[in-house]
This record gives sequence, structure tokens and C-alpha cells, in this order.
Amino acid sequence: MIALIQRVSKASVDINEKKYSEIGKGLLVFLGIERNDQSKDADYLANKIVNMRVFEDDAGKMNLSVKDIKGEIMIVSEFTLAGDCRKGLRPSFEKAMPPQEAENLYRYFIEKVKGYGINVKEGLFRSFMKVNLTNEGPVTFILSSR
Repeated sequence: MIALIQRVSKASVDINEKKYSEIGKGLLVFLGIERNDQSKDADYLANKIVNMRVFEDDAGKMNLSVKDIKGEIMIVSEFTLAGDCRKGLRPSFEKAMPPQEAENLYRYFIEKVKGYGINVKEGLFRSFMKVNLTNEGPVTFILSSR
């Protein structure tokens, strides 16, 4: 499981030119689910993301988590994170989990994050979305459950 995480002052998802969901200060998480991923991968990343200290404290050091600042998390499914671009010029998506299985794990991950008491918004699985964000910093991390 791969997560691309961005610290944001706001983020939103539009579908068919209409606002679908939005958050204020917090984290935007693009989640890629690979073929061999299991609930333990989701458990690991949910805990890591919620508790990762990426927000500044009063001294200006990254010392606070999204939970500490009472921020929000936007979770967007992003199967292209499982893309392999090493050969040729067209990405291969053979490592991506099939959509039916991936959606179950995506839902599991969302519920896991909500279980930490975080306000969670999401994109719409298997939909064309326009994701808007204001990245603070910029601060961006790539995490893997492997």
C-alpha cells in the first residue's frame, strides 16, 4: 500500500463540476492499493499517517500530528501510485489490486482512520475527480506499508 501525503491548509474534490467534499487544515492522502495488500497494511499506514508529526509547534519544528492540531484528512483513491514506469513509456498497472478488492480495502482504511477520532472526507472510488489543494510548505511525503 502506498500513500502520498500532503500537508494542506485546504483541499477539495469536485466531480462533474460540483463540489463533492472538502477539508480545511490537515492532510490530503492519495492512497494506492497493490495486489498483495491486506488489512495489516491499512492498519500500519492509518496509524502512521494519523500520528506522523508534520505540523509545526510553537518553536517552528515539525512536532505535531494531524490529531494534535485537530485537523482533518481527505482520502482519495489513486491506483496510479501502483504504476510501474521502469519499462517503456506507458505505465504498467499490473501491481494494482483489482478494483472490487481494492474498494473494500480502501473503505477499511477510511474506517481505520476515522477510528482515531479524525474528521475524514473522501473522494469517490473509481471516479474522475478534480482534486484542489493548497499545500503548506510544501510538505509532501511518500509512505509504503512494505
